[in-house]
Amino acid sequence: MASIFTKIVRGEIPCHRVAESEDYLAFLDIRPLSTGHTLVIPKKEVDYFFDLDDDYLGR
Repeated sequence: MASIFTKIVRGEIPCHRVAESEDYLAFLDIRPLSTGHTLVIPKKEVDYFFDLDDDYLGR
């Protein structure tokens, strides 16, 4: 089952995109803790962030 972040990456859930690369997406948080609160997520779906290999994390 796709996570909410996968749906955002696919465009199924709208977001305010700040930056995007082949591997990552940055967008504004819908409930920001401060002005400009931005989330940066990998486009590759994994259970845990550190399940990504070192090469992917270094991009």
